[in-house]
Amino acid sequence: MSKLGSIGAKLHRGEISYDFIGKRKLWFTVSLILVAVSVIGLAVRGLALGIEFKGGVEYQTSVRVTDNTVADFGDAVKATNAQDLGDPVVTTIGADKVRIQTRPLSQDDITKVRNAIAQEAGVQPNQVSTSQIGASWGDQIANKAIWALGVFLVLVFLVIWVYFREPKASMAAILALIHDVLITVGVYALVGFDVTPATVIGVLTILGYSLYDTVVVFDKVRENTRGITGSNRQTYSDAANLAVNQTVVRSINTTLIALLPVGSILVVGTAVLGTGPLKDLSLALFVGIAVGAYSSVFIAPALLAAFKEREPGMQALRRRVLARRAQQSGAAVPAAAAAGAGAPAAAMAATGGGATATAVRPQDRPKAGTPTASSRPVKPTGAAGRPQPTRKPRSKRGK
Repeated sequence: MSKLGSIGAKLHRGEISYDFIGKRKLWFTVSLILVAVSVIGLAVRGLALGIEFKGGVEYQTSVRVTDNTVADFGDAVKATNAQDLGDPVVTTIGADKVRIQTRPLSQDDITKVRNAIAQEAGVQPNQVSTSQIGASWGDQIANKAIWALGVFLVLVFLVIWVYFREPKASMAAILALIHDVLITVGVYALVGFDVTPATVIGVLTILGYSLYDTVVVFDKVRENTRGITGSNRQTYSDAANLAVNQTVVRSINTTLIALLPVGSILVVGTAVLGTGPLKDLSLALFVGIAVGAYSSVFIAPALLAAFKEREPGMQALRRRVLARRAQQSGAAVPAAAAAGAGAPAAAMAATGGGATATAVRPQDRPKAGTPTASSRPVKPTGAAGRPQPTRKPRSKRGK
């Protein structure tokens, strides 16, 4: 068995344990910092919305990509002085294609920009593909994405409530999902990747992945806490912490297995292809899977335990458990003291039940070879304490 598998087996059996739930203040602090950084990034930098959301014109053509391709095509488009052109976004796709995105332009300016791109690429104008996307269509896509996210969260809340019969589990799962979405979107704002429909698909996908991992942990928590109020052996937080320890290795394994192919797609989409839906989708998946695994282990179970510990029944259970542990620790102290005092007690019993033992002078000590009282044979005594006559064996008696 591998080392990780051996650790997982010990965690599942409860032989070793890490206090995930007990350190929930630390995890909450880390998550608040990450969420705060994401919100600040959204407020300061904002999202780099693709033309699918804000509208514009996209041009693509074939060209031999060099180190100066982006700068050369940007300068060529700016030289047209088209009205409301702004700063064109030039990206390369692989080693033989370039893409230029601009703001919405008039038909005359679209033709002017296309001719400039064709001249820079050394091709005919009809070899430059042009796509126009209106701002109204982008608004519709954005609204549908927000609606899809809202409907998804509502359905998740209801399904978890029905499955676990516990609204607090739904609340913990939803807060963990919102945590994942905010951090993932914040990474997009800080990195500057374009937000496209592929990004929306990736976000919804990682929400499903994070929810699946959370449900697995919650199911183990329910198994460990079934009938917990009928005993005083462990609190709800103790049982939830055991559930996290029993599933943490599984979460690590599934997360690593999922991140390896997604990371490969991200590298290929960024370094090889340069841009496109593949890059947008893989970044959302990579960040979301990592953050979702973190929230499933550190955030969602801790939130559920914090919510449940506020119930009167769980508070009474905690008092009983703490009282029992205090009683056990109090009983262990006298036992240890008695064990440590065993040798002195035995010595005092030998001297007459607590009387002070007198020192023996050297001249009073028996000489070597002299039988002592302890070495002499003791004659049996009767009920009155008189010594009883000893009888010789029948073989040695006189006839």
